Amino acid sequence: MQPHITVSANERLMRSRATTLGCLLVACALLISGAATDGARAQAAATTAAAKTSAVAPQAVPGFWDPRRRPDRPELSRLSVIRFLTETDYPPFNFTGPDGNPAGFNVDLARALCDEIKVTCTIQMRRFETLVDALTSNRGDAIIASLAVTPELRKRVDFTDPYYRPPARFVSRRDAVIPEVRPEYLEGKKVGVIAGSAHEAYLKAFFTDAELHAYPNDEALRQALRKGEVDFIFGDAIGLAFWINGTDSEGCCAFSGGPFVESRYFGEGVGIAVKKGNDVLRQALNWALFRIWEKGRYTDLWLRYFSVSPF
Repeated sequence: MQPHITVSANERLMRSRATTLGCLLVACALLISGAATDGARAQAAATTAAAKTSAVAPQAVPGFWDPRRRPDRPELSRLSVIRFLTETDYPPFNFTGPDGNPAGFNVDLARALCDEIKVTCTIQMRRFETLVDALTSNRGDAIIASLAVTPELRKRVDFTDPYYRPPARFVSRRDAVIPEVRPEYLEGKKVGVIAGSAHEAYLKAFFTDAELHAYPNDEALRQALRKGEVDFIFGDAIGLAFWINGTDSEGCCAFSGGPFVESRYFGEGVGIAVKKGNDVLRQALNWALFRIWEKGRYTDLWLRYFSVSPF
């Protein structure tokens, strides 16, 4: 699962599909609580899997809002409609539902935000590479499409606070799971990773005694673990969570250790983009995001779509 705006491999990786090594930022922010292969089945698959796993263990839901920093209610009278732009095919975040309408985590979050702000909400699906141009040319008011916050994009648009952050995690075979992963624990171990990715760069910087094996794509990487060619693989935890819980993994594997979120390698997170200088909308969305999280609606939405927590 990877982010964009020139649809490069590195940007796709950062989106992920988006504290130092010793802190593991996400672990400090957790709250207790198989991507579908096509849009029409994504939500149903997530819901079914959630029912199976909820009795096994509580789900971890990321929280990126500090209750001690409650935002003031902004002036909302100038907002009458929010025209959201999203992409066409990125389940479970965005996809076309069985009725032909936009669906997915981002779509439901957009609707919840409009409900909180008490404004009319429209959602238009477009190809991902056209979203920023559509926003800057006033064909929409906000992009909610798992758009990774990057310095390059900040020159063109403004962002809300992050509403999720794609973590990185290790996966091992189920009979070799370890509760914590440190560099010294992987000395001499074979670790698979996507060649040229931010995850590979992270391993080269911090896990210098591991034996790295680079693979060209996710399929090859995951097959290497299933076949026992490597001891661990390291990559985007959201994509790996769906693989672990999906049929392609055949129940072979599970997460080892907790999440890694290092902004230098994995990005600042995923936010909602608005036009440069549109502080009225940006502040309204930030306020609404906090309110949705505070009320527990964000947790409900997360659990609906993510049956195996990537955190």
